[in-house]
Amino acid sequence: MVATATKPTASPTFEVPSFEDATGKIKDLNEKFIESSKSAGLATLDAYEKAVAALVDVEDKVASASQVEWVSTLATTHAKFITDLSTSYAKAARGLLK
Repeated sequence: MVATATKPTASPTFEVPSFEDATGKIKDLNEKFIESSKSAGLATLDAYEKAVAALVDVEDKVASASQVEWVSTLATTHAKFITDLSTSYAKAARGLLK
């Protein structure tokens, strides 16, 4: 058996960025994260508003199809309440996402 000499490998070198470069990159990353979060929040609000609109539409149909006056009145009143509440919620949430 023949012994072979191994060549020592060089240690990898790393460049450490300056403090300003590092903080600039972190700031850019944070800004991208915030913008992505806002976009996701707005998309979620859009989906929420569509779901509420579908629910209110069903309640309006129930109200118009009912032959019992108090059921019709209750469904209409509840639909208006849900619409008003969700509109206020969505408006406040959109204001926070600006």
